Amino acid sequence: MTIEELMTKVKTYLSPDDVQFIERAYQFARDAHEGQYRQSGEEYINHPVEVAGILANLQLDAVTIAAALLHDVIEDTTATVEELEEQFGEEVALLVNGVTKLKRIKYKSQEEQQAENHRRMFVAMAKDLRVILIKLADRLHNMRTLKYMPEEKRRKKAEETLEIFAPLAHRLGISTIKWELEDISLRYLNPQQYYRIVHLMKQKRAEREQHIQKVIEIIRQKIEEVGIKAEISGRPKHIYSIYRKMQEQKKAFNEIYDLMAIRIIVETVRDCYAVLGIIHTCWKPLPGRFKDYIAMPKPNMYQSLHTTVMSYKGQPLEVQIRTHEMHRTAEYGIAAHWAYKEGKNLKETSPSALDEKLTWFREVLESQQDAQDAREFMESLKMDLFSDVVFVFTPKGDVIELPAGSVPLDFAYRIHTEVGNRCVGAKVNGKIVPLDHELKTGDIVEILTSKHSYGPSRDWLKIAKSSTAKSKIKQFFKKEKREESIAKGKELVENEITKQGFDLKQVLTEENVDQVAKKFNFKGQEDMYAAVGYGGITASQIATRLTEKLRREQQLEKPVELPEVPQDKRRKKFAHGVRVKGVDNLLIRLSRCCNPVPGDEIIGFITKGRGVSVHRQDCPNVQREEVKERLLPVEWEGEPDYSYNVDIEITALDRRGLLNEVLQVVNESKTNIIAVSGRTDRNRMASISMTLAISNIDHLHKVVERIKQIRDIFSVQRVTQ
Repeated sequence: MTIEELMTKVKTYLSPDDVQFIERAYQFARDAHEGQYRQSGEEYINHPVEVAGILANLQLDAVTIAAALLHDVIEDTTATVEELEEQFGEEVALLVNGVTKLKRIKYKSQEEQQAENHRRMFVAMAKDLRVILIKLADRLHNMRTLKYMPEEKRRKKAEETLEIFAPLAHRLGISTIKWELEDISLRYLNPQQYYRIVHLMKQKRAEREQHIQKVIEIIRQKIEEVGIKAEISGRPKHIYSIYRKMQEQKKAFNEIYDLMAIRIIVETVRDCYAVLGIIHTCWKPLPGRFKDYIAMPKPNMYQSLHTTVMSYKGQPLEVQIRTHEMHRTAEYGIAAHWAYKEGKNLKETSPSALDEKLTWFREVLESQQDAQDAREFMESLKMDLFSDVVFVFTPKGDVIELPAGSVPLDFAYRIHTEVGNRCVGAKVNGKIVPLDHELKTGDIVEILTSKHSYGPSRDWLKIAKSSTAKSKIKQFFKKEKREESIAKGKELVENEITKQGFDLKQVLTEENVDQVAKKFNFKGQEDMYAAVGYGGITASQIATRLTEKLRREQQLEKPVELPEVPQDKRRKKFAHGVRVKGVDNLLIRLSRCCNPVPGDEIIGFITKGRGVSVHRQDCPNVQREEVKERLLPVEWEGEPDYSYNVDIEITALDRRGLLNEVLQVVNESKTNIIAVSGRTDRNRMASISMTLAISNIDHLHKVVERIKQIRDIFSVQRVTQ
């Protein structure tokens, strides 16, 4: 679509002021993208114009069209959100910012960045649905031009589209976008099957069209006899839907019933049922193939009557019957409610109606607000939004939608958190069932509760299927045990500090505790103590950090004279393979703060009454200006026949078996492990601390490189206390 075609289109349904607003947005976007080109070689501005054109075909409001034209300016040009807000208003700025990817923030992996982009998009969508409409149009045009991308990127985009964007378009009821996204994705992911189905559809197209035309004539004649006005047409078949049915139902192409289908659009709901009766009078319906989505609409607001009959040549024929309003909703879904109608947009007509339609989405989003990790958020969201669903009834007849495989616990928590927490049993269709009973569409579910219930059992986390229920169960345990964990954690830390010989008043200052909590990525002191209480981190780790400053101050006390070493101890002076240049008969020890090993550049530090401590030259404890007068040159000497302790810290994405793999690799390198500990934070980031017995710096480097080769390892660092 060209800019001229876009402007012609919006003039058919928008006011002159709105059209002028869109023209200003185009001029801004054109100037911002000047000199930028797409992979196809065309000017970049063509892309936002095409995106705006897709939304104009849905007859969306001026703000959405303008935001579509501007949707890439923040991400790909020097334009800012503040600039857009000043020139086009808060709504446009919000929409554009909502679809902008997070490129300027560094992430550990591309997958993490992509997951965070998706989370950001969904959160923005909860504020204004038009964010996702723009994003879907953007993805649709990118898919239409996918052939210009490298093959690897084509597959990745197609997979992501099938996994997230096509199901989302389906959930929002926008079938015009959904079908095209699916068909294009299949073309790049499985071209052989795609073109095979296209070929099979072409083979007998003329025969099918002739048959459908005959069926339409018969139906039109019968409908006219009873005085019903109707539009009758053949329904286009989509390649991906045929492919899925062939795969899931293990059927051959000629066994797919709805290859031949017609759609009948009438004036009223009453006419829908009247036409259904006519169809069933003409031909026998196939058992189990009738679905009434008018009485029970799909969660994406889709309404229609579906039936499959054995037509006059003995061939299965699918028929859809709906009103004009139902047809518009079926094609445009939630977008139909944002369309510009009679000079007014949705925000001025029925905001509460849209809120009701989006309740399902906001409930799921709220249940995931505690998920710190973006990938965890997306997996949970996909489970609830994009999985198959079942429809069950409350005893009062209300319909509740749940993910397929749900159990009574999922139903209870969907009704209300307290109903779930107080659940003691369930009835399905009047019979007592266990809490892990799998619900089926049409079941009538009653939850049995008790005020004396002790609350959820931890086993419920294994029983519940929906992320909403699991999230609420976890919240219960967090809240219930938090105070107890805080008290226990604080006591453990205080005991550890006392055990190390420090005064609690000196160590547990507000500033010191806050700093340590921040170092361990906790929101505050209480979160840190709670983590110690329930075993998320050890009291020793926290206490060591809290006393770090005091230990350093004790070590760097005033300078003293070098002590003489008794004759009977002189044989130990080279016990660590280190000698002081130009000086003999000194006690020498390796510093524990940086654990130097042969091969490290080292420096000596004169201590109080304990001879010379040897540090790595990059150790922070010997970098301060006030200690320089107490430093003296030292060097490694000879080939030591013993090992040195070295502390390393490994950062990785937590998964089952990770620690075992690390230990196995270290053992295979013939390295002794002196100590090991680990923890996982709320972002699924694992930290493994290890003390290894190392012979020299080359030995250490080999071990580190071996560990780095393990899957999901982000970094391996040598630790200086």
